[in-house]
Amino acid sequence: QVQIVESGGGLVQPGGSLRLSCVASGHTPDYWSIGWFRQAPGKEREGVACISTSDGGTAYADSVKGRFTASRGNAKNTTYLQMDSLKPEDTAVYSCATGYGTGCLLIRERYHFWGQGTQVTVSS
Repeated sequence: QVQIVESGGGLVQPGGSLRLSCVASGHTPDYWSIGWFRQAPGKEREGVACISTSDGGTAYADSVKGRFTASRGNAKNTTYLQMDSLKPEDTAVYSCATGYGTGCLLIRERYHFWGQGTQVTVSS
């Protein structure tokens, strides 16, 4: 059984910070990256960050660059997304997923096992 679990979402004021966690467990095939995606009501799912499981290389969407940071925990199955300087437009359900393929690219077709998502709401 493959299980991907995100946590850490919640309500935060503009300018605030949150740290999301992603834990992959169970019989999870080896993956080459962890991607973070978000989807707001009425909008397409957007890739926001990726981190390679091999060398720690990262990629970010322009919309979050400089504000979000993906990192690996000491446990190899754990990934974090640090979100700083949050804006109301960051409000969305955030999901993480295991990625397959060379490099770290925010291409949805490269990600196969998905978590249930965690709600992030940025509002005053």
